[in-house]
Amino acid sequence: MTEADKKMISDIFDSESMGYAYVYPMGGNIRQEYLISLSPENIANFIGKHGFDAEKIIITDVADRLVVNTSMVFLDTCPNQELCQEIIGYLAPIQLGETEAGSVLAVGRDTADEYFAEEDRFVAMAELGMQ
Repeated sequence: MTEADKKMISDIFDSESMGYAYVYPMGGNIRQEYLISLSPENIANFIGKHGFDAEKIIITDVADRLVVNTSMVFLDTCPNQELCQEIIGYLAPIQLGETEAGSVLAVGRDTADEYFAEEDRFVAMAELGMQ
């Protein structure tokens, strides 16, 4: 894992809300999975970067509860309507081509899993050292 990956994961943690994004590419290619920040702006930027090439995107919190899903680049289901309105505020200019999607706080799920496994090893070693 690179230092850039570790920094990105740290930035995602610092955003105080994280979850998972599942991108289903057009043409039935293999689903892509990401750990992402769940800030409204980050969700909009993520959808703006991936939505035009995806059949659908499903974003959940870490407890696997639906945050939002899309049909291409358009919001389909968003249980929290207040969050939905915030996302639309950032996403609409991207959809209309008025702005480009900004930077995204996200890493591949494999990278996130590797990071968490490494953290678990450090915790276990620290606990063993304390005994």
